[in-house]
Amino acid sequence: MNQKRWIALGVAAGLFLASIGFQFFSSMATADFENMLNFQDPDDNFGEKVIEKGSGTNKIAVLHLDGVIQDTTPSTLINTNSYNHERFLDMLDKAGEDNRVDGIILRVNTPGGGVVESAEIHDKILEIQEQYEKPIYVSMGNTAASGGYYIAAPADKIVAHNATLTGSIGVIMESFNFAEFADEYGIDFNTIKSGEYKDIMSMSREMTDDEREILQTMIDDMYAEFVQVIVNGRDMSEDRVRELGDGRVYTGAQAQEVDLVDELGSLDDTIEIMREDHELANAQVIEYEPGFNFNQWFGGTIQSMFGSESDLIGIKDLLRENNAPRAMYLYSQ
Repeated sequence: MNQKRWIALGVAAGLFLASIGFQFFSSMATADFENMLNFQDPDDNFGEKVIEKGSGTNKIAVLHLDGVIQDTTPSTLINTNSYNHERFLDMLDKAGEDNRVDGIILRVNTPGGGVVESAEIHDKILEIQEQYEKPIYVSMGNTAASGGYYIAAPADKIVAHNATLTGSIGVIMESFNFAEFADEYGIDFNTIKSGEYKDIMSMSREMTDDEREILQTMIDDMYAEFVQVIVNGRDMSEDRVRELGDGRVYTGAQAQEVDLVDELGSLDDTIEIMREDHELANAQVIEYEPGFNFNQWFGGTIQSMFGSESDLIGIKDLLRENNAPRAMYLYSQ
C-alpha cells in the first residue's frame, strides 16, 4: 500500500473516530450524570421526558414498542436491537404504579415476535387495568401485526393510521430442509437421539406425517389462545375472530371496518382522544427515558451510521439466537 493510500485510510479512520466522539460527548451533555458511565442495562432506572406541557399531578405516559418482540439480553458491545423486553415490562410497571399517571398510551410499531413475550405484555396490560384501573390506549404505527395485535387486543381503545399494517392473526413455525442439497453434494448428517421425535423439524430430512401432526396440534393450541385474547379484548364472537384471523394483513382503514380498530389517527390524535375521553385536558404528556448506557449508545450510533432497519435486525437476532424452529406470532414480508 503506497503512502497516499495510508494517508487516505488514516483520514477516514480519524473522521470515523471524531464522529463517534462528537456523538458520545453530545450524549453525555444531556444524560443523567449518575448513569453516564453505566455499562450495565439500567432497566429499573427511568427519567421522564415531557413531550406536552401540563399539570405535573396528572400525566399521560406514552410507551414506545419498536421492533421485533423478543427477550434478548444485550451481550455484545455493538448491540443494535431497538427493543428490550424486560425494560418495556418495567416501563409498564412504572406507569401502572405511578399515582400521577392517569392514562397510558402504547405506541406500537412491530411485526410481532415471540409467543411467550407477546403473552407477557398482554398479561401485564390486563394486570394494570385490573389493579390500577387506568385506561390503556394503543396507537399503531407503520406496523402492528400478529404479536403486535395480540398485545393491542385488551386495550381500551385502538387507534391506527389509515395505512397501518395490522392483523396477521395467527401462528407460524418454519424451518429449512437441506436433505436434497446434502444428497447432491455428498453431505452426511449424523444424528444420535434418545427418542423418535427428538430431531423433529430437522433440516437434514423430510418431515414425517406424524411429526407434522404433532406440530400442527401445537400451532392450533397457540392459535386458539390468540383467538381467545381477541374474543375477550374486542368483545367479538369466536367464529368472527376465526373468520378474520386467517393470517391476512389489514390496513388500518380495513381493520376499522371489521372492528379490529376503533378509530383512525396519529399518535397526537390518540393523545387528544384520551384527553377528551377521560377529562385530562390539562394533563402533562411524558415518555420514559432509560439512563445513559454506553453499550446501547454505541450500538445505536453504529446503527444510525449504517442505516440498519430495526425490524430486520430483530429478526436476524432471533434466527441467530436459536437455530431450532420456534412458533411465532410474527408477520414477516
